[in-house]
Amino acid sequence: MEKIARFEKISEDQFALEAGLMAGKDTYADIKMPRRATKGSAGYDFYAPYDIELAPGEEMTVHTGIRARISEGWVLVLCPRSGLGFRYRMQLNNTLGIIDSDYYNAKNEGHIMARIFNDSRQGKTLSIKKGEGFMQGIFLPFGITEDDEASGERLGGFGSTTR
Repeated sequence: MEKIARFEKISEDQFALEAGLMAGKDTYADIKMPRRATKGSAGYDFYAPYDIELAPGEEMTVHTGIRARISEGWVLVLCPRSGLGFRYRMQLNNTLGIIDSDYYNAKNEGHIMARIFNDSRQGKTLSIKKGEGFMQGIFLPFGITEDDEASGERLGGFGSTTR
């Protein structure tokens, strides 16, 4: 298998700035790096950096504390862990997260965050303990069109390429 990416933590200062009061004092030190569960797994599990509890209809932003250095020509696609989607209808608010290779150099250090939503229709509260997997990321190659002329540079984080 070709090795095309590396997960890293963002700086402790950036994590404190973005996660703020959601994260306890020891949260940064306890952040788990994404990893595959088995050698046949396509997805890298992302772990909750703190306890998460969402009643049906509630949503929140999860600050993973993780960034990904990705080779050009590849993208990281994020989606909920299958079991959480199946049991609670947990969803990412943007359906799928797309992490481009140049996001690594964004002003927020390429901090991967997820806005998750509990869409349970059975009244189930979504409870994820610190250190449990909640989403997965899959690296995929992508192509560009023959007449592609993109020359812009990423300046910021979410939504910055359309400003």
